Amino acid sequence: MLWPTAAGRPRNLGAVEETAPVSAAMHRAKADARASHVTVGDLRHLPGGRVETDCACGMVLTNGPDWSLDEHIRLHRAEARYLAVSEVAPPGMPRLIEVGADRRPR
Repeated sequence: MLWPTAAGRPRNLGAVEETAPVSAAMHRAKADARASHVTVGDLRHLPGGRVETDCACGMVLTNGPDWSLDEHIRLHRAEARYLAVSEVAPPGMPRLIEVGADRRPR
């Protein structure tokens, strides 16, 4: 099968199946993370231009000196999805980042 690269040139992926279904466990983990990490309540404007809001998981999301509130929300949701899918990933699947028990949400 040929897939275009960022440069637009085809790349042969060899024996990749045309349809590769996501396992039910991984799909469910991603959906659960999406549903569990939504912003709730109103924005709170703090002194010094700080703004914060709450996540349904209980974490307070805020802007900072070098990041916006939107960036923090996006990172938080991405981390939540990554951790959720990582916990149900099959053993032995090659990983970019190992997820130790100390890196999981408390």
